[in-house]
Amino acid sequence: MSKPSETPARGIDAAQLHRTIFRLHFYAGIVVAPFLLVLALTGIVYLFDTEIDDALHPDWRFVSQPGASQPVEQLVDAALAAYPGATPTRIDLPTAPERTAVVFLKSADGEAFRVPVDPVSAAVRGRYTEAGSLVGAAGLLHGSLMLGDGGDRLVELVSCWAIVLILTGLYLWWPRGDHRLFGVWLPRLGRGRLFWRDLHAVAGVWGSMLLLFLLLSGLPWASHWGGSLNRAMASVGLGYPAAYRTHVDHAQVASDPAAVVPLAATTPGIPWTLEQAPSPHSDHAGHSPSSATPISVGRAAEIYAGLGLRTAYRLSYPKDAHDVYTAYTYPARPQGQRTVHLDQYSGAVINDVGFADYGRGAQLVELGVQLHMGNYFGLPNQLLMLFASLTGALLAVSGPVMWLKRRRSGLGAPPPHPAAATPWGLAALLLALGLLFPSLGLSLAAVLATERLLLRRIAPLRDWLGLVP
Repeated sequence: MSKPSETPARGIDAAQLHRTIFRLHFYAGIVVAPFLLVLALTGIVYLFDTEIDDALHPDWRFVSQPGASQPVEQLVDAALAAYPGATPTRIDLPTAPERTAVVFLKSADGEAFRVPVDPVSAAVRGRYTEAGSLVGAAGLLHGSLMLGDGGDRLVELVSCWAIVLILTGLYLWWPRGDHRLFGVWLPRLGRGRLFWRDLHAVAGVWGSMLLLFLLLSGLPWASHWGGSLNRAMASVGLGYPAAYRTHVDHAQVASDPAAVVPLAATTPGIPWTLEQAPSPHSDHAGHSPSSATPISVGRAAEIYAGLGLRTAYRLSYPKDAHDVYTAYTYPARPQGQRTVHLDQYSGAVINDVGFADYGRGAQLVELGVQLHMGNYFGLPNQLLMLFASLTGALLAVSGPVMWLKRRRSGLGAPPPHPAAATPWGLAALLLALGLLFPSLGLSLAAVLATERLLLRRIAPLRDWLGLVP
């Protein structure tokens, strides 16, 4: 008699868990859809950033006539002459003979802007801010929704919930023995909710793996979770090179370890691997910073040239009397990355590291970053990521449309397939994701707690959502 009583219990458990997964998919869609659309569209712009900037701003991007480049210091002086009172913070040297250099300046009132300079004639070609160009604005929206640190954390949370959306969507789509072509692998043509359901499901299936790759390769850029990942990798030898623990202000480390400044703060744009590395410290050779004389940016450029860095690198100025000159390359393939720090007083090389010096985990992240940005293998890489981005945009639109066309009697969770096993594997995977991404875990717990403690007690919502009393 015990066997018949066990089967219904398992069936009830499977049905309840199935409805919970459907509701999670619904909740994730509410959270993710509008943001996913923004991320997809801005990601498309960023995929083709070079092509768009070249088309919209040729004066900023190209020289009048290729030729021998003027010294770095002369290019910076030309920008300063055009904008008196500004302070240089960085110069990006041309990546090709026909390209301009870009001098980064900060005005007396703190405004950061960029000045393209013809490296041949040293002629200033204008000025712009990051948010003042289409590509720059798309980048800011893509990374933080132009909301600063709070926006960065929101994008992190949305990306985590998008992973939940994809995994629960694949579970709900899974054919379970249904070998039909249309409705499973291809959308059925027609009108109404069935068409939108098929379009949503089929697009999700074909694009799910690429979307998961985009989400997982983009999450290291989130300053909160990505910073934690970076530091964790470094602590076990999988991240930034150990040499960065040598040339730091040891007195500061001993007195206040939390006050050590990471390279991300002193050198924005540095490769991801080095963002959380302690910023190197210039040696005053027994003198106080006020009496020591820094070398000029021209002298720094000469030293870099002697080290093989002559063009196609980014040179950041020291931010204060303790900081260093930093030059780094950021090619389409991360194997060519190189970062060199110079003592701002003596010009001595403090660190000279490249991709081969990174830990294995950091190397994988850097590869993922360049694939994510469509850089690694040229146009095919761009088109592959374009397909993923368009799929994301389609899902963000078709999901709400499909739901609006649902039956009006309730949320519309379909019953579980009779042959379906209890989806404990998916539940365990969601639990693991909640542990891996704390912001996801906390928000997921909050959603389930709200369901149990609040929504179940409101009869209309309970019935509409299909919650068990």
